[in-house]
Amino acid sequence: MAVRPGERRTRVAVIGVGGVGGYYAALLSRAGHSVFGLARGANLAALQERGLVVRTPDEEWNAAITVSDDARELSRSFEAESLVLVTTKAYSLADVAPAVRLFAERGSLVLPLLNGVESAQRLAELGIPGEQLIGGLTYISAARIEPGVVERRSAFQRVIVGELPNGVSCRTRNIATLFAEAGAEATVSEDITLALWQKFVFLASLSAACGLTRLAVGPLRDSSLGMRLVERAVSEAVAVGRARGVSLPEDEEQRVLSFINSLPATFQPSLLLDLQAGAPTEVEVLSGALARFAENGALETPIHDLAAIALTNQPTFES
Repeated sequence: MAVRPGERRTRVAVIGVGGVGGYYAALLSRAGHSVFGLARGANLAALQERGLVVRTPDEEWNAAITVSDDARELSRSFEAESLVLVTTKAYSLADVAPAVRLFAERGSLVLPLLNGVESAQRLAELGIPGEQLIGGLTYISAARIEPGVVERRSAFQRVIVGELPNGVSCRTRNIATLFAEAGAEATVSEDITLALWQKFVFLASLSAACGLTRLAVGPLRDSSLGMRLVERAVSEAVAVGRARGVSLPEDEEQRVLSFINSLPATFQPSLLLDLQAGAPTEVEVLSGALARFAENGALETPIHDLAAIALTNQPTFES
């Protein structure tokens, strides 16, 4: 649903105009909101030349967003009712934190849509005021396939938001409405910590199994050893979550496995795509984090331990 005449447009800044950030930037722009993106290099040049090209299973369109490599310039027009989406890779948070802080200092809300369960905590440690941070996550398969071009590959495009560590507020409802009216499936969670962990269990486990075997979901499911690997990874992750006090339901393991079984056979988690491209991966905030949590809780996580050491490489930031 587009912004109707007389309605207030929301200013949205996207820090990290890659697959996820680019897709939601385009969706919100098409709905009539004022969208700004922080980019650089070839991606910046392409966005300035032809706008943002979006491809989905059903359509293709061009979205106009204002882009710059100067966060100070972009942040000047932002205020208390504005929104900042942090959609870089999780390992780039230290690099982009100074830019995020510029927007937060002007009163903008900060919504990280990153993998892992420590993004908001990490941003707070990097100087983002805690009262400006909103908990959030997204279920989507999207990739930047070339400069200025993003592709949504999944049928689903789901956003969940909530107050940290839990709770619902007017501002979280407004953010969910913003995404829902733009065309995404968006909900508010009373327990965003639980929601973050539910995605974390799924993504860390599937990423570990696909990364270690270099298989997409279909071939992995077709192998009895492959499914055993997935099941053990999920079991480890659920045990760690419960040991940390997360209220994962009794049937959480089965729920995650059912979701994995529902995915298209060609589905590949972003970690596997990064490995195939020779790019940095987010294993440190997925299996690496689980291995760290397990060590602190004296638990055994051999699958995630192996993934953490076998799939680690050195990251570099690219917006």
